[in-house]
Parts: sequence; C-alpha cells; structure tokens
Amino acid sequence: MRIGELAARAGVSTRMLRYYEQQGLLPARRAPNGYREYEESDLRLVAQIRALLETGFTLDDTRPFVDCLRAGHADGAACPESVAVYRRGLAAIDAEIRALLRRRAEVAERLARACPGCAPGPADARPAPGQEVQAVPVRRS
Repeated sequence: MRIGELAARAGVSTRMLRYYEQQGLLPARRAPNGYREYEESDLRLVAQIRALLETGFTLDDTRPFVDCLRAGHADGAACPESVAVYRRGLAAIDAEIRALLRRRAEVAERLARACPGCAPGPADARPAPGQEVQAVPVRRS
C-alpha cells in the first residue's frame, strides 16, 4: 500500500509516517517509480507506536516494541526489552503520584493553617486511614 492509504488506515498524517521513517521506526521500501510502499505489517507497527505515545511513552520508548514486532512476535510487548520499558514507565508514574500526594498534603496543611474554622469541602478531604493511594508494586522476574 502507498503512504496515503497507510496514513488513512492508521489515522495519522503522511508527515507523521515520514517522521517515523526518518527516526528508523518504519521501514521505507520504494517502488520503481520512487513511491513509498508499505506492507500490512507496517500498519501494526504504526498502531503500536501510536498506542504507546497516547499512553505517555516517548518515541524512543517505542523502539523495543517495534523491534519485537519486526522480529515476528504477535505482540510488541512480548520481548524482555519492551517489558522493561513498561516497568520504567510504571516506576515513573508511581514517583509522580507520590510527588503529587506530598504536594497535596502540603496545600491541605496550608489551607488548614490559613483558615482554621473553614469546613473542608470534598476536594479538601484527606483519604481515610487505610485509604491512602499506594504505589502499584512492580513484579520483578
């Protein structure tokens, strides 16, 4: 299929596909007339890249998933390098959650000091004991 068809089927622009090609994520095969040609499997590559980007991963994070698909695996997450990217992503999210909880506690404390008689609203409520947001444990293999 040509670049326009791949773009339409993948829901991205042709410019984005050229960028993925430039970054070495999408193979560029050329027809005798110079047009880019893509295979059905390239649609899976683009879908994998888009899904990861929409989840907050970087373009560089997608490389192990793309390599895994190119190696013939049915799922880009089937390889250890891809699992490692997921683990790093979870660790980063957990760190962000902890930082947000610390900031929230500080703001709630400042509110309590600034307005001791104010009745807290639902947005000011602290989690009940045992209801604190916990980091999700990451299984190690």
